Amino acid sequence: MSRHALITGAGTGIGEAISRQLHHKGHAVTLVGRRSEPLEALSQALGKQSFAVSGDVTDRGEIESAFKAAKAQFGDIEILVNCAGMAPTAPFHRIDFADWQRTMDVNVNGVFHCTQLALESMLENGWGRVVNIASVASLKGFPYVSGYCASKHAVLGMTRALALEVATQGITVNAVCPGYVDTDIVRSAIAGIVSKTGRTEAEAMRHFTESNPQGRLVEVTEVASAVSWLCSEAAASVTGQAVAIDGGGTA
Repeated sequence: MSRHALITGAGTGIGEAISRQLHHKGHAVTLVGRRSEPLEALSQALGKQSFAVSGDVTDRGEIESAFKAAKAQFGDIEILVNCAGMAPTAPFHRIDFADWQRTMDVNVNGVFHCTQLALESMLENGWGRVVNIASVASLKGFPYVSGYCASKHAVLGMTRALALEVATQGITVNAVCPGYVDTDIVRSAIAGIVSKTGRTEAEAMRHFTESNPQGRLVEVTEVASAVSWLCSEAAASVTGQAVAIDGGGTA
């Protein structure tokens, strides 16, 4: 059955892969992000049953307008995928509070705003799927990304609490927790390590793959497939879960 799915952070990386997968499954997709160019390009590539609208998840007014535009295009939002996020790095004692606050605004408050806006119609209709793209950093700590870890732990807590609130309402709420994923961001980080340290690309890559027992980066399509399943009727009894996609790294 075709549903209306709204994906934040839809223009690149994991968000783009999720958008493509849900569209491939026959769902109408609304693509939300701060930059309109990649959203429009993706919408054109997908064709019918796709709609691009820009909006900053940290701005309640902007995101309300984006949700209203989405509803006007495809009706009530039935599937929400919160994928927008950021992950600044710094030693804890050198974190700038503005960076800390921005991380919380995007990773936590953005999920709050979008979920609250989507939930009303889900409750009215007695059906809904909320999938939060968290991280293995919501399950354990990592050095030099304490703000990111704190924000993703918060997202997982929100996921579990809301799942219990709406468990009898036909709505599921889950978190997908990827390890290091093969995205432009990770590839850029690898290039940065090479340029700054003189290490080879293979040596820099090991920094990201050594935490994965499979010895590799996770593919964006693997994350997207898990999200697609969680949005299906087959996953109706799966809620409040943290689904790790990390090659067994958190086993």
